[in-house]
Amino acid sequence: MKVIFNVDAITAPLTGIGRYALELARGLAVHPQVEALRLYSAYRWVDDAEHALGANAAIANLRRNVPFKTAALEAYTQLRSALFRLHTRHLDGWLLHTPNYVLMPFAGPALTTIHDLSWLNYPETHPVERVRFLDRHLPRTLDKAAAIFADSQFIADEIVAKLAVPRAKLRVVPLGVDAAYRPRPRDELMPALTRHSLAGSDYLLVVATQEPRKNLARLARAYAGLPAALRARHPLVIVGARGWLRAELEQVLAPLEARGEVRRLGYVAEEDLPLIYAGAHAFAFPSLYEGFGLPVLEAMASGVPVLTSNVSSLPEVARDEAGLLALTVDPLDEASLRDGLERLLQDTAWRADAAARGARRGAQFGWNRCVEATVAVYRDVLAGA
Repeated sequence: MKVIFNVDAITAPLTGIGRYALELARGLAVHPQVEALRLYSAYRWVDDAEHALGANAAIANLRRNVPFKTAALEAYTQLRSALFRLHTRHLDGWLLHTPNYVLMPFAGPALTTIHDLSWLNYPETHPVERVRFLDRHLPRTLDKAAAIFADSQFIADEIVAKLAVPRAKLRVVPLGVDAAYRPRPRDELMPALTRHSLAGSDYLLVVATQEPRKNLARLARAYAGLPAALRARHPLVIVGARGWLRAELEQVLAPLEARGEVRRLGYVAEEDLPLIYAGAHAFAFPSLYEGFGLPVLEAMASGVPVLTSNVSSLPEVARDEAGLLALTVDPLDEASLRDGLERLLQDTAWRADAAARGARRGAQFGWNRCVEATVAVYRDVLAGA
């Protein structure tokens, strides 16, 4: 099979969608059933996934800084579509996959990945131009797509219910977790922990972009309600880029940061992040809504006890055949969050069981499994075409 794969999302700092696109691009490049692979980003072809990381930096910077964003985004979309038509006009017999919602115009079979419906369910947590863009362009994609990937059964069901997509179009392919996320001996972690001033700290970790849907302000308030001695033993460490609509979060974090109870590391280099996961005493991810919740899987794979939300896809990810592997709480209930954090940090028996079962669960989700399932869908679509 011959595949065109869109790599716009492979932009540093990598978010969940960027990681998904990067791992698929790498896997497709070496898959024996993919006889030809071409990667397209923004308005041109790129050589490989690593080339995309550098090539996309200029476009990402322009998107962040250009004024009149809605009008500019529409103009950019029109230009990009015209260039893609031009660049693919002689590519007969190819399949197109975009891993980030909106398809470019293409005459052959095309597939997309819809990671979640957060812009529809929580529009107030997104920049307005993003909501308008998806409202305007996604209906055509849903109609055109020969198949639609969803990261979880929850999202597949939601796409059918809220977007009226025929269920026959949906394919559930869970994301993967890199083998670097695994339990590690303490001495192996020390160089990275020392670089980030975490050596000797039994920290509570959260990894998330600082934007409203991740519910970090409510998490910080629940953490502030813990006994002072517990906060002193287990500082809250936040890893992730600063996002948007952060005024409430900044107000909550200021006094905690001033007392040294909260630390923000910002974006952490790829080689250090698995070590910071594995060094954590516990992990919290009380997001309001997720299509998959990759940080939960990464923490479990690292052998770290997890607290997460009891909504959207998160219980689906944090479960094995025997039941839940994580503490799940109502993400809107600060008292429930606080009580959950207290147990997460102190219940020794539960922590040991959760860490062992979580590591086994995480080991089942290699990226190669995601690539194989994706290629199987390509094969089915081409056979149908």
